Amino acid sequence: MRQEAARKKVLVPYTLPEQGLEDLCRDFDVTMWQAGPMPYSEILSVIADYDGLLAAGTRVDEQLISKAKRLKVISVFGAGYDNVDIEAATRHGIPVTNIPDTVTEATAELAIGLMLSVLRRISELDRKLRQDKDFKWHMCRHMGSNLYNKELGIIGLGRIGRATAKRALALGMKVSYYNRNRLDRQTEASYKLIYKELDELLSTSDIISLHTPLHEGSRHLIGERELSLIKATAYIINTARGPVIDEQAMIRALAEGRLAGAGLDVFEHEPKIPQQLLEMDNVVLTPHIGTDTHETRVEMTRDAAKSIIDILSGRRPSNILNPEVLEKP
Repeated sequence: MRQEAARKKVLVPYTLPEQGLEDLCRDFDVTMWQAGPMPYSEILSVIADYDGLLAAGTRVDEQLISKAKRLKVISVFGAGYDNVDIEAATRHGIPVTNIPDTVTEATAELAIGLMLSVLRRISELDRKLRQDKDFKWHMCRHMGSNLYNKELGIIGLGRIGRATAKRALALGMKVSYYNRNRLDRQTEASYKLIYKELDELLSTSDIISLHTPLHEGSRHLIGERELSLIKATAYIINTARGPVIDEQAMIRALAEGRLAGAGLDVFEHEPKIPQQLLEMDNVVLTPHIGTDTHETRVEMTRDAAKSIIDILSGRRPSNILNPEVLEKP
């Protein structure tokens, strides 16, 4: 009598919505960590037993990849993949996938939410109403700024940048953008976008929203020199990656009044947040929640799981970051 082949094993080192893992669990043996992020040391100790890794809440470096003797796929839980050593995975012949489409709408919503909160002083005044028993209502005392008719400068016009632009236009904003590769004129016209070089965009924008991935070329893209070009009345919004901004240079600009405010969902040394930012009324902070909605998390889990299902079932996934590994004989 033929023995049934052992089911392939998949590690999910983070607590994710089980609703999104139903298809994965039907086809494979899935181990899901049940208490937030699985410690790196524990992943390292067991990874040799797994065929698939859903890379959520963990770094996947050369050391881990070299121990993963059976690993056939790394599926990144998100659009950004700076937590995975793509070069090491490629050397070991392991395909790496991501989910660039699923995160778009929720992250764009948060970018607009941060703009509204910091310009209209929503978080600041909510906090004061709750905490200051002597708080005084006063006309013209707590004025913020409109988004309407302001120039929004978007750095990085990928999926999330475009979704943010659409929302900004609906709010009556003017939208300019900077991208490493300029869009074609037809796309610019359809989104009502004005292309500007980075220095010009920084000097003319009332709000600057960052949507660029993190790579060596974008690390500290906004540094001391760039901050010196920004208007003192302007605001920075970052829902991309913390190291895109030189955090200490931004703090100095905020403290010295060379920058009106900031809305930040990401930080240079997460989860650590500098005390100066925590104490600033003109800064709105959220704990990296760009995609943290019920609907989006379930969809992200399902899409990341599908990439694993595809690879382990011999199919090509919809998004692969190192396609050359599938083309090797």
